[in-house]
Amino acid sequence: MTLSAGTRLGPYEILTPLGAGGMGEVYRARDTRLERTVAIKVLPSHLSASPESRQRFEREAKTISQLSHPHICALHDVGREGETEYLVMEYLEGETLADRLLKGPLPLEQTLRFGIQIADALDKAHRQGIVHRDLKPGNVMLTKSGVKLLDFGLAKGLAAAQPSTVTSLPTQLNLTQEGTILGTFQYMAPEQLEGREADARSDIFSFGCLLYEMATGSKAFAGTSQASLIGAILHTDPPPISRAQPMSPPALDHIVKKCLAKDPEERWQNAADLGSELNWIREGGSQTGVPLPVVSVRRSRERLGWIVAAVLLAAAIGLAARLFTRSAPEARVLRASILPPEDSEFVSTWIDAGPVEISPDGERIVFTARKGESPNLLWVRKLSESSAHPLAGTEGAQRPFWSPDGRHIGFFADRFFKKIDVEGGPVFTLAPGTESRGGTWNRDGVILFTPSASGPVYRVSADGGKVTEATVYGSMDSTHRYPHFLPDGRHFLYLVRHGGAGRGRDPEVRVGSLDSKDSKLVLNVASNVVYASGHLLYVREGALVAQEFDPERLTVKGEPVTLVPDVLMDERFSRGVFSASPGGGLVYQTGKGQTLSALRWLDRNGAVLETVGEPALFFNGGDPEISPDGRRATTSIVDLRTGQTDIWMIELATGTRRRFTTGPGSKEWCVWSPDGGRVAHSVSNPRGPGYDIVLKPIDGSEPEVMLASDPVEFQAPLGFSPDGNFFLYSKRKNDRDDLWILPLTGDRKPRPFLATPALERIGQFSPNGRYVAYQSDETGRFEIYVATFPGAGNRWPISQNGGVEPRWSRDGTELFYFSPDNRLMAARVKTDGATFDVGGIQPLFQARILGLTYRYSVANDGKRFLVVAGLPQDLSPITILTNWTAELPKK
Repeated sequence: MTLSAGTRLGPYEILTPLGAGGMGEVYRARDTRLERTVAIKVLPSHLSASPESRQRFEREAKTISQLSHPHICALHDVGREGETEYLVMEYLEGETLADRLLKGPLPLEQTLRFGIQIADALDKAHRQGIVHRDLKPGNVMLTKSGVKLLDFGLAKGLAAAQPSTVTSLPTQLNLTQEGTILGTFQYMAPEQLEGREADARSDIFSFGCLLYEMATGSKAFAGTSQASLIGAILHTDPPPISRAQPMSPPALDHIVKKCLAKDPEERWQNAADLGSELNWIREGGSQTGVPLPVVSVRRSRERLGWIVAAVLLAAAIGLAARLFTRSAPEARVLRASILPPEDSEFVSTWIDAGPVEISPDGERIVFTARKGESPNLLWVRKLSESSAHPLAGTEGAQRPFWSPDGRHIGFFADRFFKKIDVEGGPVFTLAPGTESRGGTWNRDGVILFTPSASGPVYRVSADGGKVTEATVYGSMDSTHRYPHFLPDGRHFLYLVRHGGAGRGRDPEVRVGSLDSKDSKLVLNVASNVVYASGHLLYVREGALVAQEFDPERLTVKGEPVTLVPDVLMDERFSRGVFSASPGGGLVYQTGKGQTLSALRWLDRNGAVLETVGEPALFFNGGDPEISPDGRRATTSIVDLRTGQTDIWMIELATGTRRRFTTGPGSKEWCVWSPDGGRVAHSVSNPRGPGYDIVLKPIDGSEPEVMLASDPVEFQAPLGFSPDGNFFLYSKRKNDRDDLWILPLTGDRKPRPFLATPALERIGQFSPNGRYVAYQSDETGRFEIYVATFPGAGNRWPISQNGGVEPRWSRDGTELFYFSPDNRLMAARVKTDGATFDVGGIQPLFQARILGLTYRYSVANDGKRFLVVAGLPQDLSPITILTNWTAELPKK
């Protein structure tokens, strides 16, 4: 790299290097005029004397300037500083397709979606007479908004029906002065390698190589030498995609094969038609994607076609539904796969997960999905139909489960367990809770559920009513979760963990009974467990396994047998994504769920200004807290190796972080003292399930000071008054949170500030100390209020349609909060007059909820927000499998 941080190119300040290629060096920079982050591509000094290099650099600028498309990296500016020529481009956050492919093939849905976007971008370029000529994974960036095509440094205008001239001669295979080939062998079309004219169809060949590699994880052409690679491209065809990925529809094989035709005349003739074909598959047009039934010989199983919901025929799905609900004397097996609803993603892992569940009769599935940053919704799909439908009124739904007759669905949302008819209609509230860790429903109308992250399993009638404990919570237990009724409807399985997040110490699957508080150990594994077809299904070492189980003696038999080697497993919550019906139906997802989040600076429009540090496993919302001087932030990060959460200190200028807390116990919520010299945080009490609050100097110069201790109930710090004389914290009793005040002078005797039958979970002092903003569910849902301090005499409602996580701007003129659709709102307020006054409320941006704590903090200028942002999940489709027991002897 030739430029150092701080170097100025016109109005642009170089920040950090991003990468370098044969034709340029790329830096992250700041536009000092518009206060935005940009990417700057500079022609290296060692190439600046080359006329060819300058010509190609100028060509890139002219080319990009002609293209305005959502999937092409935008050009903002061009400039020259002394002898340095540079391009100013859109700054993109994400990873290149090349980096993503290092992890393996893409799920089919992503292959189709990204393929459609690339085709659309190519069509735009080709219609304006521009051929890219260097399309490869390294020139495709995967961002939150989709793909972006990069690097038009080799792009060339098309000769419109003219004989070849000096200006329209094709790129030759000869080396340039810099010793590099114009283009990348692995993805070049035969005509490029042979020195013939490259046109739009050359890009289509390269695009076929991309599609093949996205779908299979392998390059379409390979060779041990340059000569053998060129020979492979000129004379051989790659193996069909379906050989490496049986779940891919044959129509995709056809599309890619036509892209990779050696003769340009036999390829797709334009990118628009190619994109339409891909979209046709995605929307359900590929009837050839229906797999054949599988008999019990391995050769047939290898021929099995995997399909996506968008390409299933109703007849094939109907066959699956019938096979789920009747015996199969021929032990036929049918596999199929289901994509999420259009423009949505499955929510199968993390705290707000709603993993797929199959109905007891095997005819339907229910799952949660969301569009963008919007709340989750329950979706139901009949396996005899071609699409799923959402259930209105289930916004924010988590962890659904079926009634035994398949007519209702239980789920958790807005701190309550609820139920809804499978066809939709009114939602009925059954019992309160704080978080969900699963439920189960028997034929006698008894529901077992776990209403919080810790504590026992509870029972309630399916009609609501009194809630009672169903399991005995041991002194060393940290959670009982994922209850599952056995066939007799009296006994049930559940998971017991000891320790914090993740596996913990000596996890147990136990059998409990409605008729007794006694329980029996069945397995030592950290997983949800399902009984079906005489077996227990659970996750062990990342694989979905089946083990014989005697429901009379309540004991396992034999050894577990692997069904799915890479089932999707949420390690933090010990929840595998699978479900089974009594009739032999099995549904599951594979792969690795994305549980990491990124700490990012966003502006008021939600644009990403900068990512701070590396992604991490933040505790719930992460509770980011910016220090009073704006230089540091604290946040809570989980370590799955120990199961504990600790507070980390982050330098906002560099992104470096260090562990602030040490020692045993989980340390979670945290707030800064007004002088920035100390941090108060919660820590689990060693004598019970409660939490303490301690005050710790940031330089370690003094010992910690205990502010509040409770061995039984949860407590969390919320903030100091600006003068440092009072400390605000939440204190839980009987699953209801109240706001308390601890005077830090005088008698230091804590007193309730707001203690009502409602739940007041989060609060914050105003910058002048005269008010407290807080959230309360007194109306049945969380709303934001402001109350006077020190006495909560007067109060004012702020939100009108729901709100959580109130934070003040540093100058006290705005009060921020999140609305139910995950949109940050900014309310104009006056706190310096004789009375409090509320003005207009402005919506800002959306950021998905990640837990019960804060997901953001406000910068001192009120123009930027430090947000813990969930990273996109790379989830596979839902796989449905009939008669799974037929495969057990072959495992």
